[in-house]
Amino acid sequence: MPSTPESTEVAVIGAGPAGLSLANMLRRAGVSCVVLEARSRSHVERRQRAGILEHAGARVFEDWGLADALLAGAPPDAVVEFRVDGEPRYLDVPALADGRTGRIVPQQVLVGRLVATFLDGGGDLRFDVDDVSLHGLDGDRPTVAYRDSGGTVRELACDYVAGCDGHHGVSRAAVPERALTTYSYDHGIGWFTVLADVPPARHPLLAVSSHGFAAQFPRGPQASRFYLECAPDDALSAWDDDRIWEQLRLRLGESALPTGAITEKSVVEMRSFVVDPMRYGRLFLVGDAAHIITPMGGKGMNLAIADANVLARALRAALRDGDDSALAAYSETCLERVWNHQEFSRWMTEMLHESGDDTLAGPFRRRLARARLDRLFTSTPAARAFADLMTGG
Repeated sequence: MPSTPESTEVAVIGAGPAGLSLANMLRRAGVSCVVLEARSRSHVERRQRAGILEHAGARVFEDWGLADALLAGAPPDAVVEFRVDGEPRYLDVPALADGRTGRIVPQQVLVGRLVATFLDGGGDLRFDVDDVSLHGLDGDRPTVAYRDSGGTVRELACDYVAGCDGHHGVSRAAVPERALTTYSYDHGIGWFTVLADVPPARHPLLAVSSHGFAAQFPRGPQASRFYLECAPDDALSAWDDDRIWEQLRLRLGESALPTGAITEKSVVEMRSFVVDPMRYGRLFLVGDAAHIITPMGGKGMNLAIADANVLARALRAALRDGDDSALAAYSETCLERVWNHQEFSRWMTEMLHESGDDTLAGPFRRRLARARLDRLFTSTPAARAFADLMTGG
């Protein structure tokens, strides 16, 4: 049997960028919350994922008074290099986007700062919880049952639940299947990714060639995240270190690319997933719990932060002002941005993959994709539209 129920206004399930951003915003809004996380603190703070915070995301943290704590020392994300058949082309994104620019903030750095800021402000963050289950979501007072790190079964009563626990978490699974419409798309390609102790290129680098797509992004002053186009069912065992460095040098057109210790390998599923609505009763789905987007364009973490911003403002209005209108509009508000970014990510995926490799979609589609890519460097309106979407508006 659970111990005596505790109480809070918002139960936040998951301590990734979505849950931690929301929790910090709620504290700034004067709304009480408890964050429950299945993993340990060390695991959460070491998890390597995204690295680019778009301009719109930086503005969200500025508006909540969190930018100084979270973004100190984060360099601007300015010029992007497109290397086409070994030849560099550059887009100065801030110049094209009226001075708007993102920040280079590796996810583990941002998450570590979000954790510290929340705890230093007196936030309630509980790691290593297990057996989380959600109850009464369609009633007036939902509860969250869980087993704490010491093995004690507990129950948390709340006004609202924020499901921020990712695609495989318990939050979306608690919603009856009939209550959601699911949209999914398999892009038919895979990305093999490695994290290596190699200094990053001068600019974020996207490379197109007949050998297949590749990319290099910064993950700190002495670390890079590399991506290599691969078959979606490729096994990790098919990529030994020699093959990795050989393919990176070939596809990046960088014969002198230095090697370094490879600290992580994985195959990224290039798929898209959206549920509608992002709400069931008093449960609100945030970030990857509601939508998955490919890494192309760097929108995943930014969508999570945008969702958190919309939900934090809506919860403040409902709990402090008695105004539920923003909560009622939460799903529609977020999904407009989600679908816009899904379209951009798909557009960019087609452009960069198909413009280099005939085998993906045939020579006709390759020439179309190459024309689309060339247009970024011959048409200022096309380049400005690209920069606007990259920075998040």
